[in-house]
Amino acid sequence: MALLQMTAPVNYELHQAAIESFLNNFKTSPQETITTALGNINIDEDEFSDYDFMDEDEGQQQQRRRAQDKAQNTAPRHKYKDMLQRLADRKTNEAIIELDDVDQFEKEQGENIKLVESIEKNTRHYVELLSRAIDKLMPQPSQGISFKDDVLDVLMANRTQRNQELAEVAERITDPTLLNDQYPAQLTRRYTLVFKPRTSMSGEPPKALSVRQVRGDHLGHLITIRGITTRVSDVKPIVQVSAYTCDRCGCEIFQPVTDKQYAPLALCPSQDCKDNQAKGQLYPSSRASKFLPFQEVKIQELAEQVPIGQIPRTLTVLCSGILVRKCNPGDLVDISGIFLPTPYTGWQAMRAGLLTDTYLEAHHISQHKKAYDEMLADIDPRVIEKIIKFTKSGNVYDMLAKSIAPEIYGHLDVKKALLLLLVGGVTKEVGDGMRIRGDINICLMGDPGVAKSQLLKYISKVAPRGVYTTGRGSSGVGLTAAVMRDPITDEMILEGGALVLADNGICCIDEFDKMDDNDRTAIHEVMEQQTISISKAGISTSLNARTSILAAANPLYGRYNTRLTAVENINLPAALLSRFDVMFLLLDTPNRDSDAQLAKHVAYVHMHNRHPDLGTTNGVVFTPTEVRAYVAKARTFRPVVPEDVSEYMVKTYVRLRNQHKRNEKSAQNFGHTTPRTLLGVVRLAQALARLRFAKEVTQEDVDEALRLVEASKESLAADNSPNGNRRALNASSKIYNLVKGLADSGACRPDDADEDEYEFGIEMSMRKVKERVIAKGFTENQWLTALEEYTDLDVWQTAGNGTRLVFVTSGGERDWSQEL
Repeated sequence: MALLQMTAPVNYELHQAAIESFLNNFKTSPQETITTALGNINIDEDEFSDYDFMDEDEGQQQQRRRAQDKAQNTAPRHKYKDMLQRLADRKTNEAIIELDDVDQFEKEQGENIKLVESIEKNTRHYVELLSRAIDKLMPQPSQGISFKDDVLDVLMANRTQRNQELAEVAERITDPTLLNDQYPAQLTRRYTLVFKPRTSMSGEPPKALSVRQVRGDHLGHLITIRGITTRVSDVKPIVQVSAYTCDRCGCEIFQPVTDKQYAPLALCPSQDCKDNQAKGQLYPSSRASKFLPFQEVKIQELAEQVPIGQIPRTLTVLCSGILVRKCNPGDLVDISGIFLPTPYTGWQAMRAGLLTDTYLEAHHISQHKKAYDEMLADIDPRVIEKIIKFTKSGNVYDMLAKSIAPEIYGHLDVKKALLLLLVGGVTKEVGDGMRIRGDINICLMGDPGVAKSQLLKYISKVAPRGVYTTGRGSSGVGLTAAVMRDPITDEMILEGGALVLADNGICCIDEFDKMDDNDRTAIHEVMEQQTISISKAGISTSLNARTSILAAANPLYGRYNTRLTAVENINLPAALLSRFDVMFLLLDTPNRDSDAQLAKHVAYVHMHNRHPDLGTTNGVVFTPTEVRAYVAKARTFRPVVPEDVSEYMVKTYVRLRNQHKRNEKSAQNFGHTTPRTLLGVVRLAQALARLRFAKEVTQEDVDEALRLVEASKESLAADNSPNGNRRALNASSKIYNLVKGLADSGACRPDDADEDEYEFGIEMSMRKVKERVIAKGFTENQWLTALEEYTDLDVWQTAGNGTRLVFVTSGGERDWSQEL
C-alpha cells in the first residue's frame, strides 16, 4: 500500500519566481532617498513647516539646502540589484534582506501569495531559496581578476567559471548527471545571507519576546528575543564545506556540513575509484575547505521579565559570518533569529537521554544602549541641533542636572555630581606608561528614605554600560572575575564579574556598607588603577575595569547619630574613602518648608504619573535618550588645564590642607584631604569644561568643583552639634558661615589677584560671592544686610569700588598659610 501524498501548502516555485522578481525590480521610494541623504530623519508632509532656519548659521543652511537639492534630484534606485553588484565586485560580504521591503513589494504587486508570512514561518528553507536566487541573478564583476587579488579570489573565480562550463555542457548534451560534478553552492558563495525582521506589523511595532515566552510553536520561525548578554565565547572557525583529496585518482571531494557533528569521509566516492575498485584513501585539505567565523552567545532574561519566585532563564545564540563580535557581555540586545532544536552531543547526550536542546540561529542583532563612540553616528541630527541650541543659552548645566531623575525631589547638587560622573574627566597616559584615571567615583551616604537607590537605578539605565548590584548579594569573585570551565572547549577560562562587565561604563553598588570587608578590598585596585589582577588556576593576567564606581551606603547603625563624629558614623576605611572623589552625606532632618514641598512633589507624581514643573527655561526637561546623546557629544572633548588655572588650583589645595588641619583641632573633620582630593577637583573641573564643549578649564570650573565638594557636607554642617540643641541661625549668620567657608576653601578669587600677597586679608570677588549667596536661596536684601552688618563689625571690608571683598583674617593664620 502506497503512502498518502500531501501537497505542500506553499507553492515554492511561485515564491522562487517572486523572490527573483523582488531582487531585480524592487526600488527605494524617493522619500527614503531623501531620508538617507539627510541623516535618517523621518520626513512627514509638514516636516519643515515648523523648522526655523534662522537658528543655524549660513554654513549649516547651505549644507542642508545642498543635501535637500541633491536628494530631490536623485531618482529611485534598485536597492538589491546594486547589492548584487557589490557582492560580485567583492566590496561587501553581507546580503541583508529586509522583510519590510519584501512586504512593501508584495503590496505593490497586488499578489496575495503571503511571501513574508512564509519566510517568517519557514525561515531556514527560504534562506536556501534566496541564496539560489542570488546565485542565479549574480552579475559579472565590473573588474576582472588581476595580480592585486589574493589567492582566494583566483580560486573562487576559477570555481565559478568551471560551474558555468559544466552547466552549459550538461544543457547542450542533455545529461543532468554532469551537474553532480559541480562545486557545492556553499563553497562558491562569498556572502552571508540574513533577514532583518519587520519593524511594524498591522501598524504596531512587534514586541520582543522574553526567553520564557518562547514555545514549541516558534520552532523554525523567525522570532525576536530581548535579553542581556552574559557570556560571549571566542570567535573560532567552523567548517561549512570540508574538502578531501584522493591519493589514488587525485579527485577533490567536497562534503557540505549542516549539523553540529559530521562523519568525515574515508573512502573516495569518485567514479574513477569505483570503476577501478581502487578504494582510494581521502586526506583532508584545509586549504580547499570553507570555514566561517563562529561565536556562541548566552543571553539571559531581564530582571523585569522574571516572574515572582523564579530565576532568570538563559538561551544559547549561535552567531556566524557577519554577526560575530556584534555584542559584548553586559549588553542589552534584541536578537532576531531562527528558533531550532538540536540534540545533545558528547557526554551530555548520555545524561540527557531523549531530551533535546534548543538554540537561536542569529540573523539580526540590535543594541539598546550603545557605547558613546558608537552612539555619535546614530544620533538624530535634530537632537544635535537641540543640544547646540541649549548649549548657547548658558544654563544647560542646571537643566541637565534637573533632568536626572526628575521624579525625585531636591538633591540638586547630588544630581549635578551624578551628571559630572556620566561625563567624566580626561584619562591620561604618561609617556612612561603610567595611567591617570579620568573616571569619577562618588559615594552617597545617608539616612534611609532619601532616594539613594532610585538615583543609582536611574544612572545605571542612562549609562550605555551600566551594571547595578548590591553589596550583600555580591562577592569579591562576583565583582571581579571567576575561573570557570568552558563547556565547549573544556578549558579553564575567566568569566568577568560586575566590574568587568561595566568596563567603560558605570558600576552602581547599593548597600555598600553591608559588604564584607574581604569583598570590599577587591574594589580598591579597581577604583584607582582600574585593573583587576588575577592569579588563579594557572591563569595569571590583568583585566581592564575602566569603570566609575557609584556607591550608596547607610551610616553606622542605619541612621546618622549626632552624638558621634562624622568619621565614626561613616565607618569606612580611610583607604577606601580617599578613592572617592565626592562623598555626599545626605541627612533626613525635619524641616517644615522642605517637608511640605517634598510631600507636594510626591503627591503630584502619584496623581499625574509624571514630575511637576521643575522651574527650567520653558519647562524643558531632557529625556534619558537626549541626556545620553549630550553626554556622548561632551565626551568627545579633551579639555586641558592652562597655566594660570593650574597655579590657582595649587594654592587652593594648600588652603584646603590648612582648613583640614584646623578641622582636626576642632574635632569637625569630615574626611582627609590628600593628593587624591586635588586629582578629584581636576577631574570635576574637566567634566564641567566638557559640559560647556570647551577645550580649556577655567577658574569658574574649579570654583564649581570646590563648591560641589563643600556641598557634600552641607547636611552635616546644618546639624553638627553633639547635643542637637544648636540655636537657629538668622540669615546674616548663615551668609557669614557660607562666605567664611568660601574664603577657607580658596573659592571666588578675583581673576587678576596676586594670591601670595595680602595686605589686610583674603581677597574675594564680590560678584562671585554674591552669585554663590543668591544660588543658596538667599535674597539680595539679605545679602546686602549681612554685607553691611559684618562690615560694621570689621569682619570684612569692601575694596576696588565695591568689586572686591577683603575677608580679614588673624595674623597667625596668615603667617601659617604663607609658610605653606
